[in-house]
Order: sequence, then structure tokens, then C-alpha cells
Amino acid sequence: MAEFLLQIKAIKLQPNNPFTWASGWKSPIYCDNRITLSHPTVRTYIRQQLTKLIQEKFGAVGCIAGVATAGIPQGVLVAQELGLPFIYVRAKPKEHGRGNMIEGDDMAGKRVVVIEDLISTGKSSLQAVDALRDAGYDVCGLAAIFTYQFDVATDNFNEAKCPFVTLSNYGALIKYAEKHQYIAPEDTAILTKWRENPSTWGQ
Repeated sequence: MAEFLLQIKAIKLQPNNPFTWASGWKSPIYCDNRITLSHPTVRTYIRQQLTKLIQEKFGAVGCIAGVATAGIPQGVLVAQELGLPFIYVRAKPKEHGRGNMIEGDDMAGKRVVVIEDLISTGKSSLQAVDALRDAGYDVCGLAAIFTYQFDVATDNFNEAKCPFVTLSNYGALIKYAEKHQYIAPEDTAILTKWRENPSTWGQ
């Protein structure tokens, strides 16, 4: 998975020219998994591997839920592969019409796996998990393409009692990037340091 993400530039590494995230954090890495949707081979691989991971880790489920917005297309693909119903969770309730936060047919009571494209702190993902649980869904876990492996994310998911699995992670990505010369050896130390304290790095 790390190989694909680097090849199609869904992940970019710029240790000496950092990105600025929406949160204001400075970062030597930027991940945009929406790009995977434009590449049929990668898109198929993600669909198949997420499906396999869900079956192995969570067993039989009755529904797939995507987190708006980037988790929606990935979730639809997985639901199609598994032959399951699909719903998605908004970041906040709709401001008109029925005011829904969860879109799709009512599947309350079913075992559901949440699909996300990326895990950083886990805050937005767990907001969706909470919404589903409040609506009566049995959330058995979350599956995503990539995680930055922040300690705060692990703590947040543990506190929410929501196990999660991913196809790749920051450690595997950096290891692959260095081995295949996407970055220089001296950049590895910069990238490792960032993950230790991303909120203050670069200040």
C-alpha cells in the first residue's frame, strides 16, 4: 500500500518544504487518498484489501458506513464487494430537510464497520462512531487506508473502545520511501521527529 501511495503521489514527502494542514500544523507529509480513486488498479487493490481486512478482523457485519467525505467512495466500494448495505455519516446534521447526520436507509441494530480514508488524531472518525452508536448501531470497528500512528489517535480509539485497522501506516511508509529513494537518508530523522510531536514541529 505504501508503494502505491507514493507512486501515484497520494502521499507527498517534503521534509525541507513543509505543508500547512488545516489545523495549522506544519508537516513534512501530505496525504490525499482521494487521488487513489483516479487509478483503477490502486482503487481495486484498496477495495479488495479493505474487504479482506474487515473479514479477518471483524467477522460478519451487516452494514458498511463511510465517513464524509473521503470515506464515502471507499466505503461504497467495500460495501459493493461485500454485498452489504451502505450508509454514510456527515460531519454535522444536515441544516435543512430532515436534518439527518446519518444518510441512507435505517440500519439501526446491525453490526457496522466504519470506513475512513485516513486517521490522524481520530477525532472526526470517532465523531462518526459516536453518531452511529447513538442511533443504535453496533459499531464493531473502523478500517482505513492509512494512519499517521499518532499516540493521541491510539489513545482516542482505546478510550472510545473502538478497534481500528489500516492498510498502511507512517512507519511502513517512511521505511519504504527511504529504501526506494523517495527521500534522502538524512530526511528520515526529520520525518521521525515530526511524528513524535506534530503539533509543535516546525515552530
